[in-house]
Amino acid sequence: MPNLGKFTVSQQGFGAMGLSHNYGHADEAESLATLDRVIGLGINFIDTANVYGDGHNEQLVGRAIKGRRDGLVIASKFGIVGSGISAEGANGKRVSGDPAYARLQLEGSLKRLGIEQVDIYYVHRIDNSVPIEETVGELARLKAEGKIGGIGLSEATAETIRRAHKEHPVTALQSEYSLWTRDVEAEILPTVRELGIGFVPFSPLGRGFLAGATTPEDDKDVRHRHPRFHGEAAQVNAARRAIVEDIAQRLNATTAQVSLAWVLSKGVVPIPGTRHIKHLESNWAANDLGLDADIIAELEEAFPIGATVGARFPETAPAQGPS
Repeated sequence: MPNLGKFTVSQQGFGAMGLSHNYGHADEAESLATLDRVIGLGINFIDTANVYGDGHNEQLVGRAIKGRRDGLVIASKFGIVGSGISAEGANGKRVSGDPAYARLQLEGSLKRLGIEQVDIYYVHRIDNSVPIEETVGELARLKAEGKIGGIGLSEATAETIRRAHKEHPVTALQSEYSLWTRDVEAEILPTVRELGIGFVPFSPLGRGFLAGATTPEDDKDVRHRHPRFHGEAAQVNAARRAIVEDIAQRLNATTAQVSLAWVLSKGVVPIPGTRHIKHLESNWAANDLGLDADIIAELEEAFPIGATVGARFPETAPAQGPS
């Protein structure tokens, strides 16, 4: 099992965001059943954030882990400001790294999760109006108080990572990484590996695109606004996905499993999310799908860095948008 700092985690974690945020309506009973199966499969690393569902997602995770906290690694985030709970103390900012805001939001997250410590607490997006040393300095104080177990960053530049890590060791960096989003290979992955920081890819299935998702009709699904899911971009990207589909057929696997197995081959801890137990179980089975060097090369030739058509996020997304 891999390590993120002092935490030993499962090969895959679980990204809980979609259970209450971004992808249209979710059924709460189904979401709780999915979380129950997450734990039952042995997935011990669960990722949430204050902004997901305006606190609902943390409450949902809190209900699921009540009475079985031992052995679980719970991650949450602050920094992207929504319109309700996550706006408290943000003073009108869309992204906030203010120390007082970090402390206030952590207290709320602890209550909603029903726990005494968030194991990894991420700066969800970097607030360029506040020196990262000030934000991380406050997180270091919260860690000394026992309220968080490790400090995380999300979508940070290599320079910011180095500055933050110098202020206090960073446990994990979370950024988007998948076959169709490989930008982190240039600077970010080498930096975190040099510094001994764990890497946690979000959207390892390209928001479902690499699992076969098409342009969503539900306008409450954030992907309805994502450039990569529309028009010519969707057509070009689907042609690349067809290569993954062919490989999956040859390996008697699903497209999602092949895409996840590629991410896992990089020695990282992805956090795919899903609302459905059958998809969860299928994703988990990717742990056993070993890809040889020829298959990995074939996949990377199909998805060279920068080749995916369309921006990663809608233009209106705050500081690159929520993960």
